[in-house]
Amino acid sequence: MALRNHSAITEFILLGLSADPHVQALLFVLFLVIYLLTVMGNLTMLLVIRTDSHLHTPMYFFLSHLSFLDLCYSSVTVPKLLENLLSQKKTISVGGCLAQVFFVFVTGGTEGCLLSVMAYDRYVAICHSLHYGQIMNSQLCNSLVCGSWGLSFLDALINILQAMSLDFCENQSIPHYSCELPSLFPLSCSDVSTSFTVLLCSSVVHGLGTCLLIIFSYVLIASTILSISSSSGRGKAFSTCSSHLTAILLFYGSGFLRYLMPTSGSPLELIMSVQYGVVTPLVNPLIYSLRNNEVKAALRRTFRKYLQYR
Repeated sequence: MALRNHSAITEFILLGLSADPHVQALLFVLFLVIYLLTVMGNLTMLLVIRTDSHLHTPMYFFLSHLSFLDLCYSSVTVPKLLENLLSQKKTISVGGCLAQVFFVFVTGGTEGCLLSVMAYDRYVAICHSLHYGQIMNSQLCNSLVCGSWGLSFLDALINILQAMSLDFCENQSIPHYSCELPSLFPLSCSDVSTSFTVLLCSSVVHGLGTCLLIIFSYVLIASTILSISSSSGRGKAFSTCSSHLTAILLFYGSGFLRYLMPTSGSPLELIMSVQYGVVTPLVNPLIYSLRNNEVKAALRRTFRKYLQYR
């Protein structure tokens, strides 16, 4: 019903990362390789966590969902980017654009929630280690994951319903490689104040809310680690958090920089978008495998099993 308001135009033009055909060909190869590595890396993490009984713990349960999210997050935007890099007509339908906005909200929002859930998991593991198994039971873990998906879906639904009420006319060009809600506001010929307010409020509640939960968890974690008398004990406790902290900095750092910038299609804005939308889903499996001895050991066991079956 709401889509009838978009009768003025039926599609947008995604200006992408470059207008030079030679650069586009190079970018296609680059992003195709990145996407294939992202898919393989995250599928490998899912397979290893699923099949190795040593990784059937709350931390790796959350990590498997993070890998699934990274797979989905990358798949929302990168395939369309690859298509447009090879196409002369770099367009996306209004409905397709709004669908992309919705799924970016869902996957990105869920990832933010899940990172805060993983921070809480590290807090319980370090600050209440004797009761970790009792606190982080399967019922709580499932509830936290379902709550992350539910909150993000609600946030996405609220924002997309407001976006569907906008009228788009005349200017069809989006100075970006994908559809993001801030990029649509300048294209609307109707009042965007309500949509902008809803986006701002939801971003503050969702983004800053999850960020504050992470900060609060790590303040308590740092306090506990500093109270450990032995340096080896402090190092071991910190090492369990290092991979998660790296993932947080990559996701929140580039995400906040992107959305604090005015929508202009500047090179820095595009770089930040590529960072959290394309690069982060690629490097998360590497962060959690290369910097985690348990995952490296599980990968070796899985590889040995594969060779035995052959």
